[in-house]
Amino acid sequence: MAQLPERTVPDLTGYLTHAGHVLETQLSAALAEIGLTLRMQCVLRHALEAERTQIQIAELAYMDKTTMVVTVDALEKAGYAERRPSATDRRARIIAVTESGAKIAADGQKIVDRVHADALEALTAQHRKTFVDSITTLVDGPLATPTTAQPVRRSRQRAS
Repeated sequence: MAQLPERTVPDLTGYLTHAGHVLETQLSAALAEIGLTLRMQCVLRHALEAERTQIQIAELAYMDKTTMVVTVDALEKAGYAERRPSATDRRARIIAVTESGAKIAADGQKIVDRVHADALEALTAQHRKTFVDSITTLVDGPLATPTTAQPVRRSRQRAS
């Protein structure tokens, strides 16, 4: 029987993927209490930071175009955002957050902060600072930019 290869370093990808998944489910459940999805909160936040087009926000939020359109449609339907012509480029349309959208985004940010604080509470104050400093160093440094991978080419299977 084949033997499992020995790990020489901790499974960083596994740990980060699992932690990210759990945080996303916790955030989704908490934001649902005020009628927001995690994506809606993310779009509102990026739109409030600066005048941005739908495509710019989609890139910042790691969303594909279809998901972004559906999310902005939901924000418009709820009265939280609207598509408007850009002040700097007549061809482009920006996502403008309404007054009620800014209020719900502020409420959503309190929820996001609470969920993150609850997760960090599992660590001592010293470990919390070390963890946040370390993850920030990784995300700002070697893990800042994704690598584009080439698709694996598979040989054609011939019918026998």
